[in-house]
Amino acid sequence: MQASTKSLLAASLAALALPFSSTQAQSFGSAEQQAKADLTQALQDLNTTRAEIAKEKIPLIREVTKLEDEVRQQEAELNRLRRLRDNSDGGLLRLKDQVEAIKAQNEYAAGLLDEFVRSFETRIDFSEIQLYSETATEARLALEDSDMSQADRFNKQIDVIGVALDRLEQLVGGYQFEGLALAPNGDIVNGKFAAFGPSVYFASSESDLAGLAQEKLNAAEAAIALPGEQFSYGIQQFVDGGEGSIPIDPTLGKALKIEEGSIGLGERIQQGGAVGYVILGLGAVCLILGLIKIFEITGFKTATPETVQKILSAIGEGNTAEAAKVAASAPGAGGNLLAAGVEHADEKRGTLEEILYEKILVCRPKLERFLPFMALTAAAAPLLGLLGTVTGMIRTFQLITIFGTGDAKSLSSGISEALVTTALGLCVAIPALILHGILSRMARQKIGDMEQTAVGFINGVIGTRNQDKDAA
Repeated sequence: MQASTKSLLAASLAALALPFSSTQAQSFGSAEQQAKADLTQALQDLNTTRAEIAKEKIPLIREVTKLEDEVRQQEAELNRLRRLRDNSDGGLLRLKDQVEAIKAQNEYAAGLLDEFVRSFETRIDFSEIQLYSETATEARLALEDSDMSQADRFNKQIDVIGVALDRLEQLVGGYQFEGLALAPNGDIVNGKFAAFGPSVYFASSESDLAGLAQEKLNAAEAAIALPGEQFSYGIQQFVDGGEGSIPIDPTLGKALKIEEGSIGLGERIQQGGAVGYVILGLGAVCLILGLIKIFEITGFKTATPETVQKILSAIGEGNTAEAAKVAASAPGAGGNLLAAGVEHADEKRGTLEEILYEKILVCRPKLERFLPFMALTAAAAPLLGLLGTVTGMIRTFQLITIFGTGDAKSLSSGISEALVTTALGLCVAIPALILHGILSRMARQKIGDMEQTAVGFINGVIGTRNQDKDAA
């Protein structure tokens, strides 16, 4: 407002100055009137301007106020949108985290399903594969189909889970199904299976064959193991009617495999081959000779101290005939020794010793015969076992060059020969060594008894002579 007034005053002064400077000839009165007129006009213009300004100021103020309100509203809306954006960003991050977590759970579940599908056929009994092979095969092929959607793949896998759950429900009380099985003679037979707990039993519909179903290497069907004739009828009754006496294997088939793998003594000896038969023959001869030696040594009689004392008493009394009679009554080699002593009782001590020692030497070979052969058997049997081990390993390596190392059964004959011959050698050597030691000890004991008898007889005879000399 003040700026407008100053502008009008300046314009008025300028208007007054211009006519004054240009028309100095005009009168002062006319100039004054003109100035007043201009001033009046300027004041009117000022008032008009003021009125216009006042008239326009109110709408402008309203407009400014309105615009300020709109700005505040827009700022509030902006803040609200910013908050929404921030909340949306946080929600989006949470959603992303949830999506990642769901993806991880989905991948984990898919991995579990894949593992379950791949191992399903290995977890069920081998005889049940013919029941569930179609469902398991479809699910397994779905894993390898890259064009199949994840949902379809899940459906195939869920079918396997459904089958597995149904199987578990049936196993609680046992269930039956028909199928094919491999008989012990290699024939494929038709019959009925009965699953009860971890065991599956089979009864043929074509014969009296009954047993436990188990997996066999390189066999497409479940093999039938025969636990024994005493269980056949009970297994048939159980498979056909659900009741019967059946064998239970708490080791989940291991005991049955051990029973099937056990062989008799004849088969074990046969595994030793030619070397094994030689070892057993040597052991049999040693055993026979050992029995003979036991009877020989136990039947070898030596003189008792009472008999020796009777003979010495008779000799001391000068009754040589009575002494000879007592010596002759003594059994065995001991009697012969005393008879020779009585016969040569008058000889010198050295001569008498030589005569009696000769009798002892005659008995020694009889007592010790066959003992060296038994010692030789005890020493040679382990060496023969070692020979069998070497020949068995040679045979094993020959089989490896033909069949490779993949088939263990083809190598079992050579390995069995290598191990069985060693065992047979030790089984023969140890008893032979013990028997030889016992018999040698018994033989030495008999010879010692004879030596003791001879020394006692000689000392008694010499003592009697000395007494006679002293008496004379």
